Amino acid sequence: MIDVIVAGGGPTGVMLACELRLHGVRVVVLERDAEPTPVVRALGLHVRSIEVMDQRGLLERFLAHGRRSEVRGFFAGIEKPWPTGMDTAHGYVLGIPQPVTDRLLAERAGELGVEIRRGRELVGLSQDQDGVTAELADGTRLRSRYLVGCDGGRSTVRKLLGVGFPGEPSRVETLLGEMELTASPETLAAVTAEVRRTQKRFGAAPLGDGLYRVVVPAEGVAEDRSVPPTFEEVERQLRAVAGTDFGAHSPRWLSRFGDATRQAERYRVDRVLLAGDAAHIHPPTGGQGLNLGIQDAFNLGWKLAAEVNGWAPEGLLDSYHSERHPVAADVLDTTRAMMHLLSTEPGPRAVRRLVSELMDFDEVNRHLIEKITAIGVRYDFGEGHELLGRRLRDVKLKRGRLYALTHGGRGLLLDRTGRLSVAGWADRVDHVVDAAAELDVPAVLLRPDGHVVWVGEDQRDLLGKLPRWFGAAAG
Repeated sequence: MIDVIVAGGGPTGVMLACELRLHGVRVVVLERDAEPTPVVRALGLHVRSIEVMDQRGLLERFLAHGRRSEVRGFFAGIEKPWPTGMDTAHGYVLGIPQPVTDRLLAERAGELGVEIRRGRELVGLSQDQDGVTAELADGTRLRSRYLVGCDGGRSTVRKLLGVGFPGEPSRVETLLGEMELTASPETLAAVTAEVRRTQKRFGAAPLGDGLYRVVVPAEGVAEDRSVPPTFEEVERQLRAVAGTDFGAHSPRWLSRFGDATRQAERYRVDRVLLAGDAAHIHPPTGGQGLNLGIQDAFNLGWKLAAEVNGWAPEGLLDSYHSERHPVAADVLDTTRAMMHLLSTEPGPRAVRRLVSELMDFDEVNRHLIEKITAIGVRYDFGEGHELLGRRLRDVKLKRGRLYALTHGGRGLLLDRTGRLSVAGWADRVDHVVDAAAELDVPAVLLRPDGHVVWVGEDQRDLLGKLPRWFGAAAG
């Protein structure tokens, strides 16, 4: 029997499969599409996703194919300087097209022994107390202990489970594509600057060799958004919004997206779970979608692996919903606010001017950007030290740096005292003694996703926390 079936071979599904394989879980990824999509829906990785890649030893691969920058305007396109004092060793955004992210994650999955089956569409599922049966479009049936739906906003898995997906439907729609433009760079820059004074959902970004990524508001909301727009529709909207089509020709691909905002009521139904866009959809404003899905996978992977491997303490797998559902709800609210600020109506434009003034205060600017980059996330682990529930940045150690020690996806006790022990949990938790660690606390216990679950120096107190996150002691 397969341990875990992942339905959906996008960034969320493949990241989850990689996390599971770190713990020896046999995982099969089912992807409906026979070939990877060339559509560039996401343009980069935010700080927390960059940290995630660093924690698993993948960052150098991504840096080799991306561009680091302190991008302005991530919050509703309001251009403010990158905030100072962000609590991270990676204070930048990594520009990298989604197809490249997909390829790099798939390569890593192959190295770890993940089986990705393309052209395999899940059309049915049932579950019992022992496992899940997945039915494919070709009539094949597969049996697994667990199944995770990472199959996008129109998730078949979510629909088959009957999980509610409340929220708001699309009210506006935007066309997106890559095409060649013959207009001069000067004309493009001048027209774009003029249009964006009032219409922030417009742009024409150069990609090189005469190719541009074009974004333009649609005339209305399509009845079936899974059907890509025609090139004629894009040309017509360019003329309507910008007064010119810029000599557009030779489209590479075309797509459309709306501003629907919805969230699954539950992320788990017995042995089936939801992650990524299958669990939440929202407008792409702020570039959070792909990042939110990767971070879902990072939270879920070690917990599901612990369940499969038999050491998960009671409630650990359920904590995936209790931790990630509020995070996504906050992202949805943030994107709702940003979409309001992008409106061309007088009221929202007045609010936008006020928010822009407030963002001149560095504390406000930092707070909003930390929301988008997800380094402000704090899980509720109860009362305690201010680090409790937060992920720990990549601190410097005498023997190098923290994230270099987290590639295996295990828990970690970073101990400046040298007096603590993880005996009984050494198969799940690494113990690193480093008096020179760049910390102002005696010791911290980290989960495999890097979040702090304990701060202190008392061994008895530590022994009370280890079973909560890492199960019963071995032997």
